[in-house]
Amino acid sequence: MGAAEVSKFLTHLAVNRSVAASTQNQALAALLFLYRNVLKQDLPWLENVERARRPTRLPVVLTRPEVKRLLSHLEQQNWLQASLLYGAGMRLGEWVRLRVKDLDFGDKQIVVREAKGNKDRVTMLPATLAEPLKCLAYVKGLHMRDLKEGFGQVYLPFALGRKYPNADREWAWQYVFPAATRAATAS
Repeated sequence: MGAAEVSKFLTHLAVNRSVAASTQNQALAALLFLYRNVLKQDLPWLENVERARRPTRLPVVLTRPEVKRLLSHLEQQNWLQASLLYGAGMRLGEWVRLRVKDLDFGDKQIVVREAKGNKDRVTMLPATLAEPLKCLAYVKGLHMRDLKEGFGQVYLPFALGRKYPNADREWAWQYVFPAATRAATAS
């Protein structure tokens, strides 16, 4: 089977079989591996292969009235959390890891650390959420109580725990939305 047959096969997958682009790409990768690594033959560039196209789909997005109606059914704490996820465009994992020091009320932004692709990014802090988020007195009270009872430590990324030995107890490193129950400590 030569380049012409490989081209014809890959075109057949896209045109006659209507396979997904990823399926055709997988078949191409398998054939390239076979020829290069097993048969020790080079395949000339396959210019005449018709590639399967990825379908373009528009995302499903709620309208503003739908979002308001949805949020109106939530209690205060859940409302704040859901509003932050929606208003700042955060992913759930980013929201869970949000720390007090990541909120920048002066510049009205949120630093999202270790986001998708393990990259940091900055997103907007919705103006309607600035005041509710400033009222972290309840969370700070929990933190102070936990410290008095020998708890209140958080995970620090990288080697920050060695560099700043007390940072895991500092207010700035605490999570904005702490867990409802204390985590078991490693002894």
